[in-house]
Amino acid sequence: MTPQHDWFKILNNCKNNVEKAIKPHLKTLNEPQPDLGKGAGGDAMKPVDLAAEKAIVDTLQNYNVSFSLISEESGFEKYGNNPEECYITIDPIDGTTNLLRGLPFYASSIAVSRKPVIVEIYAALVADLYHDITYIAQENRGAYRGSEKIKTSQVSSLQEAVLGMDLNTYKVAEIAPKLTDLIQQTKHIRHYGANALELCYVANGLTDAFVDIRGKLRTTDVAAGFLIIKEAGGLITDIHKQPINVKLDPKQTIEFVASGNAKLHDTILGLVKH
Repeated sequence: MTPQHDWFKILNNCKNNVEKAIKPHLKTLNEPQPDLGKGAGGDAMKPVDLAAEKAIVDTLQNYNVSFSLISEESGFEKYGNNPEECYITIDPIDGTTNLLRGLPFYASSIAVSRKPVIVEIYAALVADLYHDITYIAQENRGAYRGSEKIKTSQVSSLQEAVLGMDLNTYKVAEIAPKLTDLIQQTKHIRHYGANALELCYVANGLTDAFVDIRGKLRTTDVAAGFLIIKEAGGLITDIHKQPINVKLDPKQTIEFVASGNAKLHDTILGLVKH
């Protein structure tokens, strides 16, 4: 049973409080950052990441939400009298490197699920923290950019499509050959460095597809975008066109192709080597 909370209101308040919490840290980005060790997902933690995480947790507690936290920073934590009531999967700051370098593309990602698996997500938010834009979705209620309902692109030609692709991996010599045919036939390839937000660009029709087959991206990054893509009318599958149903876990990795429409999706999958 899905807990009865006003998730649009709660998640928007999480976003507002994250913005307030990280504001002081934005003034000290040029100063040496303390070594806080590695988070549960394996990346180095920064003060701004922990400030964003605390803002999300505090907001949920202020709304008396009982939940199990699945965080890229702190890992697994339980809050409230009934922590199995829902699972909150977060990447407090997706695109920390961009933020620290002053690049205007980073986000906060929050997904709410009945169980700790990706297909059980029923509410989600990705907040573009630089441009103050909120992408939000609830199961069977559509996806929104702010208050405006959004739909994925119907561009189906690779010659016209803008395609996001992440090749950031030490295994690039292994991964790149699988994508050579796709790259050769695609005219416009982009990568901005915050994959949660890149999925929202597909949902919003700003880009037409996003491909990540590195086996490196964690479910904490993609959880919220997964629902937002689907509610906007897009598709997200593995490279064999099979549905994705993986654990929500900071160490669980994922490979996927997300597209605005079925024709483009099939074209992309037909060019990816297995």
